[in-house]
Amino acid sequence: MRILFVGNSFTARNNLPALIATLAAERGITIDHKLISAGGASLRQHLNAGKALAELAIGNYDTVVLQEQSTLPLKNPARMHENIRDFHTAITEVGAQTALYMTWSRKNQPQAPFTTAYATIAAELGCTLVPAGLIWEHFQSAHPTPSLHDADNSHPALAGSYLTACVFLISLLQEDPTGIDVPVKGLPEQTAAVLRGAAWTISELIAGV
Repeated sequence: MRILFVGNSFTARNNLPALIATLAAERGITIDHKLISAGGASLRQHLNAGKALAELAIGNYDTVVLQEQSTLPLKNPARMHENIRDFHTAITEVGAQTALYMTWSRKNQPQAPFTTAYATIAAELGCTLVPAGLIWEHFQSAHPTPSLHDADNSHPALAGSYLTACVFLISLLQEDPTGIDVPVKGLPEQTAAVLRGAAWTISELIAGV
C-alpha cells in the first residue's frame, strides 16, 4: 500500500508514518510511505507550494493522508474545509483515496471543535476519518499516564504518536493492534500494550455511538 502523508510536525514527530508501517507489517501489510512536511504548515501552504501536488501526480499512491495545521480547525474551520476540498479534488483526479488525520487539542483544552471540524468535512466528501484526537480525548479521561502530549502541551510525546499509529491501523487498514509485540525504542512494552488495547477498545466504543 502506497501512502502519501501531507502535514507538519504533528505527523513528522516521532516518525509517525514509520510507526504505522511497523504495526501494519505485523498484520502482513507492507506500506510504502512518503511524508511531505513543513513546520507549522497548513494544507493551503502545501497546495500553494506545489510539492505535494507534484508528488501526487507521479507517485501512484493508494491513499493520501491530510493533516491540517494544528489550530486551524479551531480558529477557522471554514478555511480548513476549503483546503481539504481542494486537495481532495486533486487526490480523486489521480484515483487515490483521501484520509483525514484528526489531530488533538492543546493539553487540557476542549477537543470538540477539532472533532466536529474533521468529522463534518469527512462526511461531506466521503473520506476516511482517522479520529486520533477523539481517541486521545477518551484515553486521557481514563488514563492519567502516560502523557500523550510532549512538554510543550501541543506536540505528541512518543506515547501519543504510538497511540495515533494504532488508530491509523484500525481506521485506515481495519486491523486490530492488540497482540502486536514489536519493541519501540523509548516506549516500555507494558505502556505500548495499554495504548494498543485502549485504541481498539475506544474505537469500538465510538463506532457504536
